[in-house]
Amino acid sequence: MIVVGAALAARSVALAGFGLDSLIEIFASVVVVWQLTGADPGRERRAMRLIGMAFFALAAYIVAQTAFTLIAHVRPEPSREGIVWLAATLVAMLLLAYGKRATGEALANPVLSTEARVTLIDALLAAAVLAGLVLNAALGWWWADPLAGLVIVYYGVREGREALHAAG
Repeated sequence: MIVVGAALAARSVALAGFGLDSLIEIFASVVVVWQLTGADPGRERRAMRLIGMAFFALAAYIVAQTAFTLIAHVRPEPSREGIVWLAATLVAMLLLAYGKRATGEALANPVLSTEARVTLIDALLAAAVLAGLVLNAALGWWWADPLAGLVIVYYGVREGREALHAAG
């Protein structure tokens, strides 16, 4: 809720994208729990497809929202709350991604390992959005906010393709 409030108050595409990414992170975690509760081999393939589609949805949202913001010249306001929240989130997500990856490797579970990449991408998005917010707040570069969200598009598409390829 903090990110949503900060995004609305600042009219920040980057913060809104980060909020959506957080929802996708929750979705991916639910998919992993669902996959781990069943022994059906088809369940793993469906889980990988769901996670892959989530990556593509995130990338599409960021591209569309960034294009709208740049075309409409929507100038986001500086967001101190967003900066503080994202700095803390960046550290937490990096630690969580490491833990998920290690656990996924120890269990030889490709779905958990893929979900760890979702968390790593969440950390990368936090870093990119944080950079955009800081540049906007410190230098008045309003366009840095929407462009910061584009950093995740490359990773989202790459990971989405990888997850769908692994699903077969």
